[in-house]
Amino acid sequence: MQKLAGLALAAAIAAFTPSAHAADAPIAVMAAENFYADIASAVGGGHVAVKAVLSNPDQDPHLFETSPSVARDVSAARLVIYNGADYDPWMEKLLAAAKSDNRATLVVADLMNRKTGDNPHLWYDPATAPAVAKAIATQLSAIDPANAADYAAGLAAFEATLDPLADKVAAIRKKFAGQPVTATEPVFGYMAEALGLTMRNESFQLSVMNDTEPSAQDTAAFQADLKDGKVKVLFYNSQVTDPQTDRLLEIAKAGGVPVVGVTETMPAGKSFADWMLGELDATEKALGGPSS
Repeated sequence: MQKLAGLALAAAIAAFTPSAHAADAPIAVMAAENFYADIASAVGGGHVAVKAVLSNPDQDPHLFETSPSVARDVSAARLVIYNGADYDPWMEKLLAAAKSDNRATLVVADLMNRKTGDNPHLWYDPATAPAVAKAIATQLSAIDPANAADYAAGLAAFEATLDPLADKVAAIRKKFAGQPVTATEPVFGYMAEALGLTMRNESFQLSVMNDTEPSAQDTAAFQADLKDGKVKVLFYNSQVTDPQTDRLLEIAKAGGVPVVGVTETMPAGKSFADWMLGELDATEKALGGPSS
């Protein structure tokens, strides 16, 4: 009887040891951006507890400042995902301040062979999401080998949600490749390239991306394209507006140029695939003109 009691006590103590709790607890995942968090949630399912730093579609990501709560979440995470390419440099600082041998990091720019100075809006490249999902599945399987089959299943399910996006990209490209378009900044740049669209005023866009004032010549050329109908669509970042953007939107409206607003952060209540498909639908409608 005493032996049985001793075994029961030992089992009870073991159940509350940190190692046993860690085996049962969800893996803490911290993503700098909410669309990467969405991918991690899709792949990890119930085995992960995912948080995102940037999740407000009305927030300008470029004006973000970290907080103690964000620092704590990053410090506690087993897997941290961030964009890189100098889009979220604050994440590198947080990681440096809370070094850990028990934490994996996934830098999307490194995964996609991009560097500082490149267009950092990597999630608009159709190749990025599947690559990120595969990398997340690999990382989670390394952290939690016992549930590797579940992560493989989550990856397959997420990849299936991307099929309609691939079909839509192919359809738009087939119908509208070569059509001239423009943008206030290069948020949609990778997707426009995938659609086969001809992007104008890139010098203007790079100036805006790098927080420098576009030259008078670039601004005049941009306005002329809108006034003279040399472009079929104007893309703009609906999260970041200023007097100059408002002026370009007014000129586009007066010139009959359709406008498509895109966001840097995934809107609330949508999945990554829903978000991208919605913007592609808007792009297709705008390219088709008033009769579409």
